[in-house]
Amino acid sequence: YRLYDDEGNPQKGIYAQWFEEEFNFLMGTKKFRKLKDKYGEHVSYDAEEVHDGYFSVDNKGRARNTGGESIPDGNTYELIMKDKEKLLSFSEPLRFIFSHSALKEGWDNPNVFQVCTLVETKDDLTKRQKIGRGLRLAVDQRGQRIYDDRYNILSVVANESYREFATGLQKEFESDAGYEFNVV
Repeated sequence: YRLYDDEGNPQKGIYAQWFEEEFNFLMGTKKFRKLKDKYGEHVSYDAEEVHDGYFSVDNKGRARNTGGESIPDGNTYELIMKDKEKLLSFSEPLRFIFSHSALKEGWDNPNVFQVCTLVETKDDLTKRQKIGRGLRLAVDQRGQRIYDDRYNILSVVANESYREFATGLQKEFESDAGYEFNVV
């Protein structure tokens, strides 16, 4: 997502570039050309403002592993959690967050709607944690839970083994809840 030059200055990596290309393409389509917020005002999204990445950073500003085993890793979690209310605000343009390990290590943001895994995960507990982050009911700007199926949808983009795990987990939830969920 992010690269660093020899002086430690951040540069857009291939995932950030791809995101902006696709975002700009979609915003130019009829469906997304004029997004309206709930007050009916036109919302203009700049591709560079709607996404960002949260990664642990070393003293030179380079991304580090966010496993949570060291004191500097705690600073990353504080940063992610610090302005949760701001992230819920319509005035905040940030809508897409790219991260390493935040879903596994305890980021408590209720508005996770897509989970995309880029590596093979063999540990079922880790898979369960990542999916569980997206199964929370969404909240509105006031932090109130939204009980509406139009918004509470989780999309998981993953490899075949993850799909098998997610399907099994969904069957488990359906059995516990006595309700059948849609799978695409």
